[in-house]
Amino acid sequence: MTEPVTELDARYGEPDARPIPWAEVRAALGAAELFWVSTVRPDGRPHVTPLLAVWRDGALHFCTGADERKARNVASNPKVVLTTGTNARHGGTDLVVEGRAERVTDPGTLRALAGAWEDKYGADWHFDVLDGGFDGGNGLALVFRVEPTTAFGFGKGPYSQTRYRFPTG
Repeated sequence: MTEPVTELDARYGEPDARPIPWAEVRAALGAAELFWVSTVRPDGRPHVTPLLAVWRDGALHFCTGADERKARNVASNPKVVLTTGTNARHGGTDLVVEGRAERVTDPGTLRALAGAWEDKYGADWHFDVLDGGFDGGNGLALVFRVEPTTAFGFGKGPYSQTRYRFPTG
């Protein structure tokens, strides 16, 4: 993955704020336990829901049942936003990742992702690979890859706003 162009927006930060390094953001995305995914319904209304995700090979990955609202939304509009951070006003970093949700169906990639889920979240999140997705005992879950197109890091000590722009292929 090519490193993004990193820009500090001084309008939204304290005088001593510095850009948050992309390596620090990548580490935080990998460690975060909970994300919020924002999708758009076919009628244009937003839909936001919490979920688990893993950072692997330069992208966030999430899974959802084929009949769930977020999967149906992605089928008609693959543009999504994933967010994570803390609900505290002071300290920590909030992260926003914009991109397109692309379905993952390659069995080898799915097996690697299933292992990453279990490594990160434990045995309760064991998935078998079946029919181009994950089977965790409750039906088929579709797996999506979201490679960032733009991301933001909001520091809260000192306050800062950093934008990361990624080259488009």
